[in-house]
Amino acid sequence: MDNSYIALLRGINVGGHKKFPKLEQLTMLEELGLKKPQVYIHTGNWVFESEKDEVELIPLITEAILEKYGWNVPIIVIEANQFQSIFDQCPFNVEKTALSYFTLLSEIPSAENLSTFKSFTFPEEEYFVTDRCVYFFSTISAARVKMNTNFMEKKLKVSATSRNYKTMLKLISLTTS
Repeated sequence: MDNSYIALLRGINVGGHKKFPKLEQLTMLEELGLKKPQVYIHTGNWVFESEKDEVELIPLITEAILEKYGWNVPIIVIEANQFQSIFDQCPFNVEKTALSYFTLLSEIPSAENLSTFKSFTFPEEEYFVTDRCVYFFSTISAARVKMNTNFMEKKLKVSATSRNYKTMLKLISLTTS
C-alpha cells in the first residue's frame, strides 16, 4: 500500500543558490519511482506516494541530489497524515496562525537542547515547540526576526526547514487531490 508523503528540501533556489528548476525536481521524483509526483513552487516542496517509509525515502532523495548536483541538502520527509496533524496542532489563534511559520524538524531535539532553546525570548516573536515543529509568529518582518531557521537549527541541533501557513495549506491540499 502506498502512503502519501510531503518532502521539504532546505535551501534550494533561494537567493540564486543551488538552482534546481521545478521541472528537474519533477523529473527526479519520477526517476526515483515515486508515484503521483507533484512539485509546488520551485523551492523544494514535493508531494508523492510511495510504498517506502520515511527512513528509506530520505537517503534515496539525498543520494540522488548529491549524485546529480553535488549538494548535500537537508531533507525532511513526513507522511501526509502526520503533516496534517502538525498543521492542525498549531497553538495560535486563527489570525496568528494565518500569519505564522511552521519550522519542521528532522528529528526530536534532545531534552538539553530543547531546554536551552526554550530559554530564549525575543520581543515581538512568539513560538511554541513540539517534537517535530516550531510554530512561530512575529509582528516584525521575517527578514528581521532573531529566531529564524538557522537560529532554531543551531540551538536545537537538528536540521529544520520553514514554511508559511499558505504553503502548508497548499501542500495538504495536494495530498488530498
